Amino acid sequence: MSTVRSYSELMGFDSLMERYAYLVLGGRVGETTFGFDRALNQMFYTSQEWRNVRRKVILRDNGCDLGIPNYDIHKGITIHHLNPMTIADIRDGNPDILNPEYLITTVHSTHNAIHYGDPRLLPRILVERKPGDTKLW
Repeated sequence: MSTVRSYSELMGFDSLMERYAYLVLGGRVGETTFGFDRALNQMFYTSQEWRNVRRKVILRDNGCDLGIPNYDIHKGITIHHLNPMTIADIRDGNPDILNPEYLITTVHSTHNAIHYGDPRLLPRILVERKPGDTKLW
């Protein structure tokens, strides 16, 4: 039985690592997702419904990675389905795939970290250098 992840639960975690741990799927690189049905997937992601929901999610999350302040996304915003989307979800019109409660804003590397279970792909906050710093990053 799989767990249904939600935005409301995700917001109960403060740090990037806690949110990552909640979301991580741990898939394998090269695992088939839509295969020959990729056209169906692409039709969904180019639909006006998806574009409208995507815009709302980005605004809700203030354009920040996993909705965390100070993890601003400057380019390449990805909207991640908290619960993996299937061909049947698209074909049958599952309303959850367009519900902001099951979506979160990410950068590409965070999205890959979630899918492939590799926390090394997560972004890091830049440390502000101060006069007298002698240690390199």
